[in-house]
Amino acid sequence: MSALLVASVAAAAAEGDAEKRIRAVVDEISAHDPLANVPPEDGKMLRVLAESTGARRVVELGTSTGASALWFCLALARTGGTLETFEINSGRAAAARANFKKAGVEKMVRVVVGDAHVEARKLKGPIDLLFLDADKDGYKDYLEQLGPLVRPGGLILAHNIDSAPDYIEAVTTGAAYETVLFNEGEGLSITLKKR
Repeated sequence: MSALLVASVAAAAAEGDAEKRIRAVVDEISAHDPLANVPPEDGKMLRVLAESTGARRVVELGTSTGASALWFCLALARTGGTLETFEINSGRAAAARANFKKAGVEKMVRVVVGDAHVEARKLKGPIDLLFLDADKDGYKDYLEQLGPLVRPGGLILAHNIDSAPDYIEAVTTGAAYETVLFNEGEGLSITLKKR
C-alpha cells in the first residue's frame, strides 16, 4: 500500500471518529435536555445548510447546552470554519463549554456569555450563516442588528418560528430576503440574503 493511500485511509478514519465523537455528545445532550435544544431533524438541517453553503463563519444566538452548535461543528469541521455562540444563562454556557470539550470542538467555538441584544452589537461582518434560537420576541431586533452583517448569498436561520410572527413577516416581505419555511421538527425558517 502506498504512503499516500495509507495517509488517506488514516485521515478518513480520524474524520469518522471525530464525527462519531460529536454525534455521541449530541445524543447525550438530547437524552438529558431535549426541550432546551434542537431536535435531531432540525439539527441535521442546520448541518446540511452550513456544509452545503461552505459556511466558514457561523454566528448562533441562543447556545443552550450546545446541541445546535455541535450540529454546526459537524459542518465546520469540513469547511474549516468557526462558530461564535451567545448564551445569556451562565450555567447553560458552562454546560455547553463542557460539551464542546467532550466533543473535541472547543477550539472552533467561541462562547459569549451575556445578553445577545447587547453582546452581538460588537460583531463585525461578514457572517456566512446566522442562527437565531434565543428569545423569540427578539428575533426581529436581531435581524435588524445582524442582517446587514450577513454576506450577500449568506443564510439566516430561525428556530421555533411559530413564536416569532413579527420576524416571519419581516423575512417574508423584505426585498432583501428570500425565505422558505421548514415545518418539520420545531419549525425553521431558512432565509437567503439576496445578492
